[in-house]
Amino acid sequence: MANIRPRERSAIIQSLRAGVTPRIGLEYIQVGRVNEVKALIKDLDNIADKGSAFRIIIGDFGAGKSFFLQLIRYIALEKGLVVVNADLSPDRRLFASTGQSRNLYKELARNLSTRAHPEGNAMVPLVEKFITEQRRIADEQGRDVEQVIKEKLNSLSELVDGYDFAQVIATYWKAYNENNDDLKNNAIRYLRGEYTSKADARRDLGVRAIVEDHNVYDHIKLLSRFVTQAGYKGLLVNLDEVVNLYKLPSQRARNSNYEQVLRILNDCFQGSAQSIGFLFGGTPEFLMDQRKGLYSYEALHSRLAENTFAQIANVVDYNSPILILQNLSPEEIYVLLCNIRNVFANGKKENYILPDEALTAFLEHCSKNIGDAYFRTPRNTIKAFVDLLSILEQNPELNWKTLIGNISIESESDTSLVSISTETEESPSNEKNTEATESDSEDDDDELTSFTL
Repeated sequence: MANIRPRERSAIIQSLRAGVTPRIGLEYIQVGRVNEVKALIKDLDNIADKGSAFRIIIGDFGAGKSFFLQLIRYIALEKGLVVVNADLSPDRRLFASTGQSRNLYKELARNLSTRAHPEGNAMVPLVEKFITEQRRIADEQGRDVEQVIKEKLNSLSELVDGYDFAQVIATYWKAYNENNDDLKNNAIRYLRGEYTSKADARRDLGVRAIVEDHNVYDHIKLLSRFVTQAGYKGLLVNLDEVVNLYKLPSQRARNSNYEQVLRILNDCFQGSAQSIGFLFGGTPEFLMDQRKGLYSYEALHSRLAENTFAQIANVVDYNSPILILQNLSPEEIYVLLCNIRNVFANGKKENYILPDEALTAFLEHCSKNIGDAYFRTPRNTIKAFVDLLSILEQNPELNWKTLIGNISIESESDTSLVSISTETEESPSNEKNTEATESDSEDDDDELTSFTL
């Protein structure tokens, strides 16, 4: 394996110790999920071919959903797609009426990434790449740049708020040409969904529409059309932690968000959306709970039902919109630990902190301590192994055999799914964050939330 740059090594180790997914260097530690990755690569190729894709990635808490989404994000960037990603939360959701949906769009726009800018904040380079290309065309044809830009963006007018979007891009070119930084900043503010007042947007940019809760998905489709006109192959939207929709205490709030999922699904399956793909990462409860999960919404249940023939044959349908992550095998966990050891050694075998027998002993200890959970939900296992390597790196005189026998590893769980307090729904501060205008207390269908399991 090639030498690992210090910056990548540090980022990988810090992320794994914190139990989060590294943003860079995934290729150094990735193992398993071969069939799942192949299926998603086909989706990415379909997006690049002016198609669409929709997938819900399901896995237990700590099973590697976020890692898998980041891996697909990395592959998408390498294939020339633009990627936006965000974690859903009480303040960021698909549907709302008090700003939470616009907050989601702002987070997506902030994390907009390209291959040249993989860490996000690529809105300005995206717009300037588009303008640079139109200037080249205008110079070749001896035409006015602004006219070329408007003609290029003419197809946006058929989409919701497309005319205003095109007007903002033309305004950015005007500001770029006149070296007007304030006007450029206003245009980028609009594209990032940072305007909260239509009056302010009209005064600054001469447009009538802004990003609001009710049109977030429409603006995501506008963005997907624009990135293709800027020379990219499509847009991938990564939404993680969608279990937060499942946790909403109000049935009305959940159903409104599930309706948005249904709208996205229908657009992708019916061919209404082009050059765009959506990946949702959630837990089995989020999908299968008949009372609060996606399966509680009949229209989604019928569309997302499992392939009965795959169940009969006891095989996996990798073309299904639901992709359930398969467990890592003990052998794959061993390879993963080898990869982590290699990262610590900067890719140099002579710098290995632990011998192979130590990795085997560590896995045997995990198996005795928490059973097969160490490979079904491996996050805590990985964190403990990284901690062990860190201590041995700082104290090479210590005996690894003594340390391994004293390691305590707990099985991964998400306690918020089994313990819900009524204070969450009755507290004024939380009421504002969930859905103040949707009468949560009146529409709450969760009769058992007063119990703690």
